[in-house]
Amino acid sequence: MPALYRSHPSALMVLLADLENHARGQSKVFVGTPGSVLERSNAAGFRFFAHQFYDGDGKKRERYLAGPVGAPEADAMAQAMRLAIADTKAASTSLRLLGREGFALADAKTYATLASLHNHGVFQAGGVLIGSHAYGLLLNQLGVAGAPYATEDIDIARREKLAFPELPEASFLQMLQSTGIPFVELPQMDPRQPSTSFKERGRSRFHVDLLVPSAAEDFQVVPVPELQAHATALPYLSYLLADSQMTLLIAREGCCMVRVPLPERFALHKLMVSQLRANRGGKSEKDLFQAAVLLAVLGEKHPGAIEEALRRVPLSILGRLQCAAGQVRHLLENDHARAWEELNPE
Repeated sequence: MPALYRSHPSALMVLLADLENHARGQSKVFVGTPGSVLERSNAAGFRFFAHQFYDGDGKKRERYLAGPVGAPEADAMAQAMRLAIADTKAASTSLRLLGREGFALADAKTYATLASLHNHGVFQAGGVLIGSHAYGLLLNQLGVAGAPYATEDIDIARREKLAFPELPEASFLQMLQSTGIPFVELPQMDPRQPSTSFKERGRSRFHVDLLVPSAAEDFQVVPVPELQAHATALPYLSYLLADSQMTLLIAREGCCMVRVPLPERFALHKLMVSQLRANRGGKSEKDLFQAAVLLAVLGEKHPGAIEEALRRVPLSILGRLQCAAGQVRHLLENDHARAWEELNPE
């Protein structure tokens, strides 16, 4: 059987760490390409600075930056923008190299969406990226490459009220729309229920779901007042969100810090939710495979992490977790024995 993952060379992990240090120093990032600073004039002859770039939807944009040209404050703003652009472009060589070597890179629309949420302070306030995009970031963080994954879903969750220093003026939908991508609310099957999902207008399947933990095994719609939005409450999500960390999101356009779950909780949560799928088709298989990959890496690179995460699993979930563990046994028992032994302690 092919190996579930391969490790990246240490030199590339040093490069990733350098990019993370760079990203930790950024309070704001470009949503889209970094672009360039231009000088423009209006009909009255007023000369000003503009920022030209491509937004998250791939459209060319130009925004007023400062003026008039020659005024100290305007010149300083233009120079600060040029420096930020140069800083972002300097990182692009490293980002392309990591992409070629098998690190998970976010696509342009995903990066723009998560960069906008970063700029609005969602991740710093406790918002968590989950789902397949988080899986890719965790692989990068653990220093491994796994089988490629494809998804048009972005899943954003919060365990409790987000701890913004000040409540944002923008709603969650407005944060998404500031990317340039024409997001709209996706209506529920029951029109009386408020939307919890936001999709790109038209036939695109690109969408963002807002999620919170459910106290039971049912699915509910609950308000998220600090984001002026509603979310779907999901079973077992509180376990996943109990511990989280900031990590690096990389794309060809740039990089920024986002919050993700701990890999060991992510893996066990994937096993749990695989048992909830009404249709045990592709999504259930994807959950099981992603869990197996992370478990294999953790067993060999971070011994003890799986055992610790297992001790935190609520007793009410253990039965389903053990059933799911049996479904990944063929992936772990022979080739990744340490992970299997931690997952099935005697």
